[in-house]
Amino acid sequence: MHPLFKILLAPFSLLYGLGVSIHDLLYRQEILRSTEFSVPVIGVGNLSVGGSGKTPHVEYIADFLRKYLRVAILSRGYKRKTRGFVLLNENTTATDAGDEPMQYFRKFSDVSVAVCENRSYGIINLMGNRPNLQTILLDDSFQHRAVQAGFSILLTEYGLPFTRDYLLPSGRLREWRSGYQRADMLIVTKCPPALPPEDRQRFTAELKPYPHQRLFFSYYEYQAPYRFQYPSLTTQLTTGTDILLISAIANTDYLLAYLKQKVNTIRTLEFADHHFFEKTDIGTLKTEFERLHSRNKIILTTEKDAIRLELHLELLRQYQLPIFVLPLRVCFHDDDETDFQDALADYLLSVKK
Repeated sequence: MHPLFKILLAPFSLLYGLGVSIHDLLYRQEILRSTEFSVPVIGVGNLSVGGSGKTPHVEYIADFLRKYLRVAILSRGYKRKTRGFVLLNENTTATDAGDEPMQYFRKFSDVSVAVCENRSYGIINLMGNRPNLQTILLDDSFQHRAVQAGFSILLTEYGLPFTRDYLLPSGRLREWRSGYQRADMLIVTKCPPALPPEDRQRFTAELKPYPHQRLFFSYYEYQAPYRFQYPSLTTQLTTGTDILLISAIANTDYLLAYLKQKVNTIRTLEFADHHFFEKTDIGTLKTEFERLHSRNKIILTTEKDAIRLELHLELLRQYQLPIFVLPLRVCFHDDDETDFQDALADYLLSVKK
């Protein structure tokens, strides 16, 4: 955003910040109270709006814990067309639950996934439907203080940490920077695959974690793209590949930086975060793809976008477009992965004592 616009929007940010401060005060004075539950609750969130990598990190945690515990994920279900509590099943679509919960459900058959805008009500319903649950992951929960997470993980981007950001609408912060003190753990996400020691030191000095907080650094490892609807059919990105990227995610900078090192050319078709594609969008996709004058061209999309593209599966099959999905996984730098997993295990073991 241009600095002039930030200055013009500053009064509105102050008004927004006043509302945030009042909300925080009501909780600190216990006029509003957070509900605690007997089941261990791990919250994953951030201070900013979108783009910090919540979905891949929730996936990482779920994949790690499901080997040892019965796990559930509870999300708000952003932009879904339903209301109330929905426990996902084989007939659920992105329209019913939102794209991210559907992605969790597809990846982990042994993890219960539910959506509910009221997190307390959602947990109660989850425990009623799955009485043997041993832990619940709350997706994007940092500002939802009606539930007291037993362990809170705060994510912040390497490219724009909360320390350099501003309150809405002049920036992307949903609350004051000082809110980070409520977290038990901080993760700097979307780091470069090679992270110099001085970068770690610089971020530690900048973020100033409290004594009770652990600080970790993660990055994405992109894997071989697979054919839309056919995960067993993969391809390789080469310097001879021309790509039409269709995406509706909060920030494509990290993805584009990766692709620029791998392929020949990239043309983008970008939409607002969580955009539900219309038939006209699919028509535009077809037209834009046909404009690529290349013998080695494909359409590439993210896993989250693929969930919403499925709503137009018949039309996509009719057009016979070569759509490939780019999967990714979270990796940690240095010894952070072992320490991160140990920190989660320590919390869960402490609850059982």
